[in-house]
Amino acid sequence: MAYRSFEDLEVWKLARKFAGDIYRELDGCRDFNFRNQITDAACSISNNIAEGSERLHRKEFIQFLGYAKGSAGESRNQLYLAEDFGFVSSERANQLRADARLIGGKLYALIRSLGDS
Repeated sequence: MAYRSFEDLEVWKLARKFAGDIYRELDGCRDFNFRNQITDAACSISNNIAEGSERLHRKEFIQFLGYAKGSAGESRNQLYLAEDFGFVSSERANQLRADARLIGGKLYALIRSLGDS
């Protein structure tokens, strides 16, 4: 896999957009603890991709990609709760969960490609 920086990675771009979408969707949520939890999880995806890519060893990068994948799963779970609590419509929650699944799949593929090289 050839890239110069994390900004070149499609999965980072998707994760960055996902975090913005979560922030905008939950902007009016008055449950500040919940809003902080879901936005932290969403931001953690791109943060871990960026941090891992700046590490000195491929093994560390893979580890941080694993953290990012975990945060994508946490975000999906939080979206179920947001839907249950009435903070997000079912349609929008489904769209955002699909985005998180796509990101998780791309992270898995990247982890596999780094592990095989």
